[in-house]
Amino acid sequence: MSDASDHIAASPLPDIGQVTLSELWVVLKAGMYDFRRAPQFGLFFSAVYVLGGFFMLWLGAGHVTWTLATSLGFPLAAPFAAVGLYEVSRRLETDQPLHWRDVLGVVWNERTRQVPWIGAIIVFYFLFWTFLAHMIFALFMGLSTMTNVSQSWEAFLTPNGLTMIAVELGVGAVLAFLLFSITVVSLPLVLEKEIDFISAMILSFRTVQANLLVMLVWAGIIAVLSLIALAPMFLGLVIVLPVLGHATWHLYRRALCDRV
Repeated sequence: MSDASDHIAASPLPDIGQVTLSELWVVLKAGMYDFRRAPQFGLFFSAVYVLGGFFMLWLGAGHVTWTLATSLGFPLAAPFAAVGLYEVSRRLETDQPLHWRDVLGVVWNERTRQVPWIGAIIVFYFLFWTFLAHMIFALFMGLSTMTNVSQSWEAFLTPNGLTMIAVELGVGAVLAFLLFSITVVSLPLVLEKEIDFISAMILSFRTVQANLLVMLVWAGIIAVLSLIALAPMFLGLVIVLPVLGHATWHLYRRALCDRV
C-alpha cells in the first residue's frame, strides 16, 4: 500500500470571531470548572512552574545560571504544559475519558508536530528579552557606582534608577503583549488542527488585532493573577496557572470559528 493514506491533510484556517468583555468572565468560570472536574491534571502541569521557581531560587537570582534557567527552561517547558491543559479541556468538552496515558500521550506526540517550533521561537524571544533588559540596565546604570543590588536598593531610587525601571516596565509590557499576541490562540490551534506554526501565529496576531480591547484586558488579567500567585513562594501558581490554561482554551473556542 502507498503511504499516501497516512498523509494528514492540512486543516483550513478558522475564521476570526468577535469576543466581548463579558465573555472573559464566562471563560474564567469555565476554566475554574474544568480545574475542579480534573484537578489532578492541573496540579501536575502547574507543578512544572512551581518546582522551576524553587529551582531558580536555589540557583540564586542574578547568577548566569539563573538567566539561562529563565531564558531556556521555562519557555521550553511552557508550551507542552499548556498543551496538556488544553487537551484536558478539549476532552471534557467532548465528553471523552480522561486517562493519564491518553493525555500525556498527546503531550508526548506534540514533539513531532508544531508545538516545538513555537517553543523554539519563545526561547529565542526570551533570550532577546533578557539581552535587551541587560542593555537597558547598562544604558542607565552602567556609569553609576557599582552597588550590590541584592543588598542595597538605593541605586534604584536615583533619577537614573527610576527612569530605568520605567523603561524596563514599558519595554517589557510591549514585548510581553507581542508574545501573548502570537501565542494566545496559536498553541490551542496547532493542538487541535493540522496547521503550520507560522500560519497559526499570524492568525493569533490577527485575532488579537480584531479583538484588541478584549485581548488587552485578558492579558492584564493574566498578568495580575500571575503576579498575585507569585507572592506566596510561587504556590499560588498551583491554582492560577491551570485555571488560566483551561480558560484560554475556552477563549480560543470563542475567538476562532470553524468554516462550514
